[in-house]
Amino acid sequence: MHSIEFYRSEFISFLEQQATKKEPKNLYDPINYILGLGGKRLRPVLTLLSAEIFETDYKMALDAALAVETFHNFSLVHDDIMDDAPLRRGKTTVHEKWDINTGILSGDAMLITAYQLFENYDGETFKNLAKLFSKTALEVCEGQQYDIDFEERDDVTLLEYLKMIEYKTAVLVAAALQMGAIIAKASEKEQSDIYSFGLNLGLAFQLQDDYLDAFGDPETFGKQVGGDIIENKKTYLYINAIKLGSLEQKKELLDMYSIQPKDPSAKIETIKEIFVKSGSAEHTQKAIEDYTQRAFKLLETLDISADKKELLQEFGEGLMRRRV
Repeated sequence: MHSIEFYRSEFISFLEQQATKKEPKNLYDPINYILGLGGKRLRPVLTLLSAEIFETDYKMALDAALAVETFHNFSLVHDDIMDDAPLRRGKTTVHEKWDINTGILSGDAMLITAYQLFENYDGETFKNLAKLFSKTALEVCEGQQYDIDFEERDDVTLLEYLKMIEYKTAVLVAAALQMGAIIAKASEKEQSDIYSFGLNLGLAFQLQDDYLDAFGDPETFGKQVGGDIIENKKTYLYINAIKLGSLEQKKELLDMYSIQPKDPSAKIETIKEIFVKSGSAEHTQKAIEDYTQRAFKLLETLDISADKKELLQEFGEGLMRRRV
């Protein structure tokens, strides 16, 4: 087994080799732009890591890893359009740098490209990868729709929110791991176990993202801090503040979520203060820890060596400590 940084470096080298230099430029340049913006490369690293955990050379999983990363970035391009987001990874979003129509069309091309990458595998492996990918891609769309629907509701429950982030974020993390296992021709039980590990890790990852959206450092977070607050999103922090806060805190929170000031800085600071004083911020940090520990417990069910379990645990702990 190699280090996490090794897999990340190998994937980035492969990504750069595969950069699309085709016409029309206005279709492919935005694809190269978003894929070249960096990011954690969490999902492709997990695909490569999973292949080697189940005794297969990580190079066999590079195409699937690129498919996962391409799909993830496709979803970001379209999400940024829907959210009217100005920044992604600290840089101008695709629709702001070009225009909305370009963002839509380039995103569509990325989705098709992701599917094409699975064609590099043999029949049975291709079938299993495509089947998992189709299921996952549809769940991501369902999660995005739940997210949009929640913006119009004031009665979103924690269970509903957790289902939404499971679909919107966690299933792709889980699928990335299972794809490595599929390529390695691991057993169905091994595939199921590594998927469950990834699902819990993905939930912890998204809750951490929610927390950083409010409390992250603008210099390192890469997105606009307070973006969820500006958009009145019913995040884990918000739902818990409604659940745990005093009547006065709940009223102020609801009032704040009913306005869209031109300068949102005061709104962001007021709501962050409510998140802290109501206990929601602390509760969210505990939930991040809980889901991470659930993922680690699932590692015990995997019939793999101790050093491989340690590498997966190291990866999970790194996600918990992240500031970006």
